Amino acid sequence: MDTIFKIEPNLKIFQLPDIKERTRINVRYPLMAPYAYAHIYWDENQNELIYSLEQPKLSESEVEILRLIMLALEEMINISIVKTEKAAQIIQYLEKNVQSILVELGTKVSKETYLKLMYYIFRDSVGLNQIEPLLNDYYIEDIECNGLNSPLYVVHRKYENLRSNVIFTDIQELTDFVEKLAQKCGRYVSYAKPLLDGTLPDGSRVNATYSEDVTTKGPTFTIRKFTKDPWTPIHMINFKTTSPIVVAYIWMAIEHKFNMMVVGETASGKTTFLNAVLSFIPPDARVVSIEDTRELNLNHDNWMPTVTRSGFGIPNLMGKEYGEITLFDLLRESFRQAPDYVIVGEIRGKEAYVLFQGMASGHSSFGTFHAGSVPTLVRRLQTPPISLSASLIESLDVVCVMTHLKESQRNIRRMKELVEIQSVTEKGLSFNIPFEWNPINDKVEQKRSLYLLTKISKRSGKQIPELERELQVRTILLQAMANRKIEDFKEVNDIIKAYYLNSKKVLSEFGITWLILIQLKIWKNLKF
Repeated sequence: MDTIFKIEPNLKIFQLPDIKERTRINVRYPLMAPYAYAHIYWDENQNELIYSLEQPKLSESEVEILRLIMLALEEMINISIVKTEKAAQIIQYLEKNVQSILVELGTKVSKETYLKLMYYIFRDSVGLNQIEPLLNDYYIEDIECNGLNSPLYVVHRKYENLRSNVIFTDIQELTDFVEKLAQKCGRYVSYAKPLLDGTLPDGSRVNATYSEDVTTKGPTFTIRKFTKDPWTPIHMINFKTTSPIVVAYIWMAIEHKFNMMVVGETASGKTTFLNAVLSFIPPDARVVSIEDTRELNLNHDNWMPTVTRSGFGIPNLMGKEYGEITLFDLLRESFRQAPDYVIVGEIRGKEAYVLFQGMASGHSSFGTFHAGSVPTLVRRLQTPPISLSASLIESLDVVCVMTHLKESQRNIRRMKELVEIQSVTEKGLSFNIPFEWNPINDKVEQKRSLYLLTKISKRSGKQIPELERELQVRTILLQAMANRKIEDFKEVNDIIKAYYLNSKKVLSEFGITWLILIQLKIWKNLKF
């Protein structure tokens, strides 16, 4: 059966124009074409940038017909069909049933009305109601609802925090929606258990509250969108999060299995940055990731992603529910699976002890942590509830400190500094900061020599001049990729993998020839 209703998939990312003056921004792009569009514009009355979700308008009679159809569908819908990932099959199934319902109701509608009705039926049956178009927006990172009669806010990759025109005005509708979020996450919420923390089928993270007892404005929710095509190291360069030489440095640190943490305050871009640089893990390495909710996305064949699981019932004397799987449990088991690299999405508690034990025993480990500086990081690791010894913390090699700067004229994320841990003792901390971001000129500056190259030399047997030349070559390659705007997740990862296999071939494909290297005086003893 041919379907009348069609939703055009967003096959390519709509390129938004670079407009520095926010009052001049006026862009419109498809979310669920040809029915739903995002319109971002400057509102003179509210004196702010608005994210307007544009959808087909329904008349009063169309709203009533839609209500009757949705009631009938609740009785006859096949959940197994709706759960399928094949949109064409879902649409075919819905259309068949909608047409039958219209016949039973004795209602005839125009083609225009029928298509509008099918859009809302598809959106609300398969998707997440009025939030579904927002989930289809590549540029949206977070969706935030602060309760009843409060406009939803979105965190936009291009335009940062935006007020939207989406508002829940009915308490029952909002409550039902939070229940639907819980169902989609495979979780349960109630007045007895009003807090929800889970993951949607697409990997998006959900945090919600259910009752007015917890949040006085009614149920709330925040959705952190899972990015199917994550940012790459080239994004980090082109968005000036950091510089090519810093990225090349991290590449070499990861290749040689040094331990690294990405720290920063909330919303500073820790996980995004960590996920980007994990592209540098050698293609033949065994990788295990451990997270509360799935956020990491690696293009790696030998990768085992693991997530925690909530338990149920009354907690035991240790405070653990039956069936609960914690970060600590997963981390402890991961080291029995012979990983080359272990990644912890976010380190918060006692799992840090196991992670640093793994570092000390030779397992290369990465993770994120809430801290604004390296001294703060070390202090928090040494004090309860973590309470690590100085000797364990000394296993950490590199710390990337992220920052989120909000000013009237700019809203940016940067790597504030790259820190090399030299020693951690009971008497104090010794570290080196080779790279530091200068907020005045918005550039990363090299302040000191690279202590890590000495450590790589001792571990690999390579001479420091050779390592310096390799760092320069990779910097040139990354800059060339950035210049060509090679940002696609798979393409970037394929180039990195190819470099591990045949660096000379990759360099030649980018026009990085012997002549160029000679001119840069980095040709001597260069090994490919």
